Amino acid sequence: MNTRTPAPEIIGILGGMGPAATADFFAKLVSTTPGSSDQEHLRTVIWSDPTIPDRTEALLGGGPDPTPWLLDGSRILREAGATVIAIPCNTAHAFVPRIVDHVGLPIVHMIGEVARHLTTLSPRVHTAGLLATSGTVRAGLYQEWLDGFGIRLVLPDAVSQDREVMTAIRAVKAGTRDDMTTALLARAAQRLTERGAQAVIAGCTEIPLGLPADAVDVPLIDPALVLAQALVRRAMSEDTAR
Repeated sequence: MNTRTPAPEIIGILGGMGPAATADFFAKLVSTTPGSSDQEHLRTVIWSDPTIPDRTEALLGGGPDPTPWLLDGSRILREAGATVIAIPCNTAHAFVPRIVDHVGLPIVHMIGEVARHLTTLSPRVHTAGLLATSGTVRAGLYQEWLDGFGIRLVLPDAVSQDREVMTAIRAVKAGTRDDMTTALLARAAQRLTERGAQAVIAGCTEIPLGLPADAVDVPLIDPALVLAQALVRRAMSEDTAR
């Protein structure tokens, strides 16, 4: 049996936002890692805290600030041995600037990785659509990153955002993944492609759980998968450098 010494990187997953999305992200991290034995996979620490206050409610002004919970979870991961932190929640990235200087570990920025990933697609993506929580949209997280790479972003209108995107996200969080949920998200995605989107970003980690890639007629970008791939590349480069 291959007993390769594990890479020095220890992935810390700051999760619970929501629990199903955290489990899905870990599964993607495992499936993305090239390895033919247990020993060739990455060491991982998961802190899944579903008590973290709702990020969208905080950004829209009606809920408590989740920053203290994010800081506490980061501390737990650091004390457990993590050497890098991944946050498989798009909306939580609005709070990364508040914690990044206090965590003591690098944070691999999921939205930044998605923006870089879009530049690698062929044919070149000039316009991308975004399906995300209202908090992520309001915070302008993807707008800021994609602007930096010269990619135009199109968003759902207010009705689609509320009745299709947010309704579907809440359904997935409640454990419902049915044809109606898929239909809501597929309809919202189609509205974006009709406005010129050459790719659609599933910018909430619940969305890929309710929207299969084949329900969209352009590439559906899964930020959790992109983040997992970035972490594997980082760990493998650390391993190669030894």
